[in-house]
Amino acid sequence: MLVNMHEAKSQLSKLVERAADGEDIVIARAGRPVARLIAYAERTEARRPGALAGQIWMADDFNDTPEDVIAAFEGS
Repeated sequence: MLVNMHEAKSQLSKLVERAADGEDIVIARAGRPVARLIAYAERTEARRPGALAGQIWMADDFNDTPEDVIAAFEGS
């Protein structure tokens, strides 16, 4: 179901109820989809730290990022 932002604001309780019942609600701004409202689901399995061990590679100089690059990311 696609609803525009104004309708979503005024009908939020009803939309949340529909999402809780399994319906996928897409919220649009000026007809363009911008968000999706879906039912909340608890995690069914516990996290397993290290599950991706050996599948991810980082450069040896990963922590040697120049200060100007860090500043740009931090908005300084």
